[in-house]
This record gives sequence, C-alpha cells and structure tokens, in this order.
Amino acid sequence: MKNSKSLLLLPLAFACFLLSTTTARADIVVTLDSPYQVGNSNQYTFTGTLTNSDPSATVFLNGDFFLLDSPLTFNDSVFNANVPEYLDPFASSSDIELFTIYLPEGTPIGLYTGTYLLLGGADGDAQDVVGSANFDVQATPEPSSLVLLATGLVGVAGAFRRKMTR
Repeated sequence: MKNSKSLLLLPLAFACFLLSTTTARADIVVTLDSPYQVGNSNQYTFTGTLTNSDPSATVFLNGDFFLLDSPLTFNDSVFNANVPEYLDPFASSSDIELFTIYLPEGTPIGLYTGTYLLLGGADGDAQDVVGSANFDVQATPEPSSLVLLATGLVGVAGAFRRKMTR
C-alpha cells in the first residue's frame, strides 16, 4: 500500500513540475493604433501602446520578432530607441513607434497579414513572448496604374462612340 502511494505521488509531482515550467503568461498588452493599414505606399509605420497587465511584476522588454506573409519585410531598428527598457506593474507607454513594414515594388494587390511578438520577461536577458498583436496591410494599385487604366478606358469608350456614330 505504501508503494502504491509513492508510485502515484511521483507522477503527480512530475506533472506539477511540467505545468509550472511550461505555463507562460503574456504580461504585456500590445495595442496598435492602426492595426489595419491601406494605401498605395510601399512603407507602413505602426505605432502603439504597451501596457503591463501584471499586478505584481516588472516586465523587461528585450526585443521583438515578426511572423509575416511573403513578400513583406520589416524594419524594427526604432525598437531600442522608442520602447522602454521595462514596464512596472500596470504601467503603460503610449504613442511608441514600434516597427515599419515594407512592400517591395511590384507586390500584387491584396491583403497581407503579420504578427508582432514582443520578447522579454523577468530580467534583461529573458526572451519569452510577453505580448503580441496582429496587423494587416492592404496593398492597392499605384496612382500611375490607375491613370493608365483610366486612359485606356477613355480610349475604348471613344472608339466605341466613334463606331456608334458611323
């Protein structure tokens, strides 16, 4: 009987250990000012607010990472200049320029998505995901493409009209 109790205790202790080490909490709420951007630009800058939702712990902000649709590229060189080193419990930092997304020339028209991951944790070396935000970029035609299309339509309409008057 004593052996069966210790046999049950060992898996229970192991399960508690696994749960305590793998349970990660996202402590930073990342709110992008404009998570959906549309236009005919090849550059989109995202700003936002970072809020520490943990009531008791200071969270260090040590880096960032991106998950992007192809062919998007990013520039996060402003991260170190704009993002605070840490946020105290319930502290916020707003109107922060976080990153810029680039669309290469010739990118097909469409919706492109991405996820911004904020890395940090309990100290200045931690690289846990402490916050995230999804964003979208809608690529639209360049004005010159629209002018070219409009010119072609006017030409077709003129030819059709000329044919109808004969």
